Formats: sequence, C-alpha cells, structure tokens
Amino acid sequence: MSGHSHWATIKHKKGAADAKKGKLFSKIARLIILAARQGGGDPKMNLKLAYALEEARAANMPKDNVERAIKRGTGELEGITFEEVNYEGYGPGGVAFLVEALTDNKNRSAAEIRKIFESAGGNLGTAGSVRRLFERKGVIYLPAAGVNEDQLMSDVLDAGADNMERSGELFEITTGVTDFDKVKKALTEKKYKIERSELAMWPSLSVSVDEEVGAKILRLMESLDESDDVQKIYANFQLPESLLKA
Repeated sequence: MSGHSHWATIKHKKGAADAKKGKLFSKIARLIILAARQGGGDPKMNLKLAYALEEARAANMPKDNVERAIKRGTGELEGITFEEVNYEGYGPGGVAFLVEALTDNKNRSAAEIRKIFESAGGNLGTAGSVRRLFERKGVIYLPAAGVNEDQLMSDVLDAGADNMERSGELFEITTGVTDFDKVKKALTEKKYKIERSELAMWPSLSVSVDEEVGAKILRLMESLDESDDVQKIYANFQLPESLLKA
C-alpha cells in the first residue's frame, strides 16, 4: 500500500473529529467554491464540482453549507477568491511529498508550508522536483466486512480497474483516470457499498520506513493537514504494520 493509502486510512478514523471542529467542512467548502467558480454551479455540467459534492456527502456536510459554497463560487454570494497551488518536497527518510492547496494568499501559504517541512526535518523543493514520481489515478475504497474477496477481485477486474488490495478494514481499488467513473458505476450496480472515492496522485515507487521515521512522517502529515490551506497530501512511504495498527 502507498503512503497515501496509509494516511487515508488513519485520516478516515479521525474524520469525525475533524468534522466536529469544522475544519473538514471548511476545506471541502473551498473545493466547492473553486469548482463552481471555474465551471458553474450545475454538477451535471461540471465534473470537478460533482467530485467536490461527493466529498461533501461522504463527510456528511450540511446541505446549507454546500449551497452557500456553491453560491459563493458562482458569485451569488460574496466570498473570498481562492487559488490552486501545489508544493513539492522531501520529508524525513527521503520520502517525497506532493501537497495540493487552495489559498487566498500564496505568499503566506508558501511560508507556512516551508516552515512545516523544515520543522519536521524535511525541505520544500522546486516545482517538478518530485512530481515525476507520481501519476494520477482513481482510488475507490470498499468496506471489507461481509465481502467475498475473490468475487470482488473478479468484479473489479471485469469493470476495468488496475488493481485491488486489502487495507485494514477496507479494500483499496485503483483505476486509470478515464476508467474511474465506469468502475464506480459497475461496482454500485453490483450493490457494493463505496466508502469513499477520489482522484489521487499515486506513487510509482514507494519508500519503506521504520517506526522512528514513520512516526516523524505521520507528524509531518498531521501538521500539513492542520493547515487550513492544504487540501490533499500525497507521499510515497510505506509504514510498518505496527504504526498502521496504532
């Protein structure tokens, strides 16, 4: 499993706490605002907005919050203008990081992200320094409970997915970008429950880390995630099972 998968599993466990603090809703609202500003407020005509609304549903984001975010994006309500910005760098153990953010102040955001990396013993790199180590893929997570793994594997491959692995209590299915929606639809038609899904940057090469480095990596991930500007964090580490269970 990739570091992104490990972090997704850990983050999913604390998702409810994030939602209570309002941080998760705030991050998703930014996604919705930007998507609506770029492509309009109709998710049937705006795929980026459709994906953002899917994240909102998965997080149980209140309908009023969603509607306000769409209206801010389309200009019906006044709001802050956010820009997309990406950061690349290396963390402890030479682990490569890609960070996707939405910010209303690029200078402030860059300074904050640089400080987080340096405080963790890493460093922020230049554009293109690690992106070559990642490719965009679709990722679908299904609860493992009550699912026949052999049958699921057969259905997944028939639907056109690239791979499937067990990740704790979930099955992790990866697809090509163009096959993402097709695979989701096929699994839904076969009555599988999709826990969550996303388009993610997937590492082509992973770095195995020990417990000491793994703990530092997780603290860096946590610090980045605490930033209001940060939306997605991708890294190419593999944690030891002892940390994943923790």
